[in-house]
Amino acid sequence: MDRGAADGAGPGTEDGRNRGAGHRADERPGKSADPIIAARGLGYVYMKKTPLEHRALRDVTLSIPRGGVTALVGHTGSGKSTLVQHFNGLIPVQEGHLTVDVSGYADPRRDWKILRTRVGLVFQHAEDQLFERLIGDDVAFGPWQLGLAIDEVRERVRRAMEMVGIPFEWKDRPVYALSGGQRRKVAIAGVLALRPEVLVLDEPTAGLDPRSRDELLEHLLRLNREDGVTLVFITHNLTEVARFADQVILMEGGTAVWSGSPDELFDDPQRCARWNVGVPPHVEVVHRLRERGVAVEAEGYSPDAVAEALIRRLLSEPGVEVGG
Repeated sequence: MDRGAADGAGPGTEDGRNRGAGHRADERPGKSADPIIAARGLGYVYMKKTPLEHRALRDVTLSIPRGGVTALVGHTGSGKSTLVQHFNGLIPVQEGHLTVDVSGYADPRRDWKILRTRVGLVFQHAEDQLFERLIGDDVAFGPWQLGLAIDEVRERVRRAMEMVGIPFEWKDRPVYALSGGQRRKVAIAGVLALRPEVLVLDEPTAGLDPRSRDELLEHLLRLNREDGVTLVFITHNLTEVARFADQVILMEGGTAVWSGSPDELFDDPQRCARWNVGVPPHVEVVHRLRERGVAVEAEGYSPDAVAEALIRRLLSEPGVEVGG
């Protein structure tokens, strides 16, 4: 695992940057075209040289821009989870090269503890990461391991809980008294208390009700917008991709087969069909209308952009009136 400049952009792009996602903010703290994580020829085999040998990654080349929001999509078994576990050293590099450009990290043989505080990883069932009885104790575990003073630990716990929408006053509540969505937020707070530069989430909204899902996503996007935290999330929810991502990396058969903006992905129905990627319902509506000769001029494929375009199109029809 190397630290330094990336050797190139991800597959399918000119420079790895988002182009055409006009509905997403372009100016954020620390947002840069320079990659914070880059892989070149990355490969990994589970249980290597045994009868149960299984290749999970093959020749993965990609680039994740600093301060951006990157979505990893693909079918179960395409290598997404194995890939992101390389980002903070949980899985060592077997083949190829991985660059992680975070502060204080230089030597992968000695600095893996630093790497794991700079690149936070939240697993799919994040609530399974909880092990303390009280909320505050669980969130404080990481900062305590860093040897921080009690006042600093307390401030980190307070801020991390507020970041995910859990009141600091709940610090003395038992974890078992929380709902599933609240437990997931507490697990994410425990990672945020380490103040990572990169936050990697594996299916962060899976199993949550719509309200909990939207609240969690808004809190995560606030981290990106206001604090410049680079977000990387694995998801099967393509509506979330259309709403929030700057970049999409499509995984198939253990490799990254395409990367670009969500708008580039959803603007090409043939590409989506070729890689068996479903499109969000609101995007399908746009394409169905266009197939029937109905022009829908949307500024991107976010749900809000599509809704605005459909309203404009409706109001442009003769005989449509607005008002009481």
